[in-house]
Amino acid sequence: MKPGDHPDFFRFAPPPGASRESTISIDRDGHFLHDGERVENGALERALASWVSRHPDDGRFILTNGYDWCYLQVEDAPFAVRALRFDADRPPLLVLSDETEEPLDPAALAVAEDGVVYARVKGGRFEARFSRHAQTSLAPLLVAADPPTVRVAGRDAVLGRRGA
Repeated sequence: MKPGDHPDFFRFAPPPGASRESTISIDRDGHFLHDGERVENGALERALASWVSRHPDDGRFILTNGYDWCYLQVEDAPFAVRALRFDADRPPLLVLSDETEEPLDPAALAVAEDGVVYARVKGGRFEARFSRHAQTSLAPLLVAADPPTVRVAGRDAVLGRRGA
């Protein structure tokens, strides 16, 4: 049993002399930074991405590995859609920055004022910003530009406005 399985895990005080605040952040492209410098180690960046969560009491973004946790800053969205994967016999899959994949739900897509597409992911708990590559991968699904409409599994869906 990990300490993170304890119901009060997120309420325990930090170790003596430590703080739950950190200088770790996620930039708008979904890359991790520490003290303002990009985390260059791919394995570490993948691990950090897999630890993104929300604090159960205050809703702030945190990193938790089940043994410890800290707050982090998120510039835009905590996850990025890095790519879309197309298979003939199922809906397209979103490939996320934590290397997980989930089916594209057109009802979970929204467009920001600047034209960037976002998706609700992880059961709707988080938002993911589409990378340029992933957004251009939506082209085969686009059936109308105004309003933006995609067709997935024979169903048309108008993309909502982000924040609306």
